[in-house]
Amino acid sequence: MAEYVSFQGYQEEEEDTLQGKYLTFLIGSDSYGIELRYVTEIIGIQPLTEVPEVPDYIRGIINLRGRIIPIMDVRLRFRKPFRHYNDRTCVIIVEMSGITMGLVVDSVAEVLSIPDEDIADPPEINKTYNRYIKGIASVGEEVKLILDVNKILTDDEVEQLSQL
Repeated sequence: MAEYVSFQGYQEEEEDTLQGKYLTFLIGSDSYGIELRYVTEIIGIQPLTEVPEVPDYIRGIINLRGRIIPIMDVRLRFRKPFRHYNDRTCVIIVEMSGITMGLVVDSVAEVLSIPDEDIADPPEINKTYNRYIKGIASVGEEVKLILDVNKILTDDEVEQLSQL
């Protein structure tokens, strides 16, 4: 049985208490954050069942306590090279765009409170990549790229995955 961390308690709190809270994680040396309100739990990597005819960044599906969850490798979605999974690899289970999905990340860092004034708009350099980026947070001396969870998938991809 895989170990997991549940965020159900967070979700049952008032929406106001989740404002400005982000789960941070690493993809290589890059640090990212997603709004905690989308996160339901964090689990270790589990055996995946491959699904034919889905994009390569959809690594497969898992059965999580009776629920079938599609699993996306965030590395591959961001066009970074595949990295074999290890004991630091985590799956962040999120509710997004009307579906539940697992996001494979290299490692989870921490939950941070980041005030809105410390988050800047992303630069207008690359619209394709930047569509995933909601903002750039300054946390001490570090920079965290804040993901827009609902834009990681296109509407067509959401439709395809909701049929799994």
